[in-house]
Amino acid sequence: MKLRELKTILALHPDALPRFILPDGDPIPAHFHLTEVGHITKRFIDCGGQLHDRKDTCLLQTYVADDVEHRLTASTFAKILQLGNQVLPHDDLEVEVEYDCCVVGQYPIAGADSSGGHIHIQLGEKHTDCLAKEKCGINGEGCAPVTTAAAAATASCC
Repeated sequence: MKLRELKTILALHPDALPRFILPDGDPIPAHFHLTEVGHITKRFIDCGGQLHDRKDTCLLQTYVADDVEHRLTASTFAKILQLGNQVLPHDDLEVEVEYDCCVVGQYPIAGADSSGGHIHIQLGEKHTDCLAKEKCGINGEGCAPVTTAAAAATASCC
């Protein structure tokens, strides 16, 4: 979901209570805090030596404290996003949510809808991938075994 889309749904339902729903269907606890709005730029080289252009995202960090009565309204959420304008270059960024439950995970926002006084924000999954499968000799999932000395000499990853 783009940042502008998130801002729109929050503005349309200012008194609603946002709820983040993890990919497995479990919610992030309702008393979460939104502690950071960040602009993340990723520029990288893959294991085959190919340079990739940057990927910009808006990253929202959630934090769950012991104050179980805390509730963030959509209007307060929108105000926090407004503060983020100081670091966000534009509203056309994809939005990801960072959540710490044993390990820190980042989840892209897959969609949002409003019902029953809540804005349900569905979080999607991220997966790793090899971007140089041909150079790595990958056939499907995982790295293929190196079977010859020539292949071993040219293998540049995995």
